[in-house]
Amino acid sequence: MRKKDVPSLVKDPHLIDMRRAQIVKAAVQLFNEKGYHKATTRAVAEASGFSIGTLYEYIGSKEDILYLVCDSVYDEVISRWEELLDEKLTGRERLSQVIEAYFRVVNDLQDEVLVMYQESKSLSEEALRYVLEKELRMKRMFEQELTRAKKEGLVTLTEGEMSLAAHQILVAGHMWTFRRWAIQRDYSIEEYITYQLRQLFTGFGMKEISSS
Repeated sequence: MRKKDVPSLVKDPHLIDMRRAQIVKAAVQLFNEKGYHKATTRAVAEASGFSIGTLYEYIGSKEDILYLVCDSVYDEVISRWEELLDEKLTGRERLSQVIEAYFRVVNDLQDEVLVMYQESKSLSEEALRYVLEKELRMKRMFEQELTRAKKEGLVTLTEGEMSLAAHQILVAGHMWTFRRWAIQRDYSIEEYITYQLRQLFTGFGMKEISSS
């Protein structure tokens, strides 16, 4: 799936990236407060620190803003996640770290992740397919780690269960944002990681772990 071409009247790639980062940051806050449909492009421009005319030098439409938000959030989640991973780890420690690192990145980017999943349905069909393909990339990364763990004899998942288990990890991370109004009232991120790892690993056929 090819990345959407967001039009820009500006030709300097560095300036485009910088301005669009400002737009994304402002849009995330506004979309969280008002929702995508109620937040105007003028409000996004003002929150970004420039005029509506300047805003349209870097985008072609309001949907472009939402697309940039979704696209950049996925990229940042994956980038930060990969930075936290220690390639030297193996076995249980590696699988624990892979999942824990994902949860911690989601915790750091709660507002961005929440907007992405609540509002991505407003994207055009083609843009939505591209964004969802990025989520499937994340799912496949988890599936690869589970396959590695199975080869090491750590999990007892069948081939049919492997894909669903990868989805379960993704959803467990999402839940920290979707249900934060309740969950974060009762649990710290440390407790959440510990309990989720315990439940996930039990479902994967691993012995119970005492901590993350």
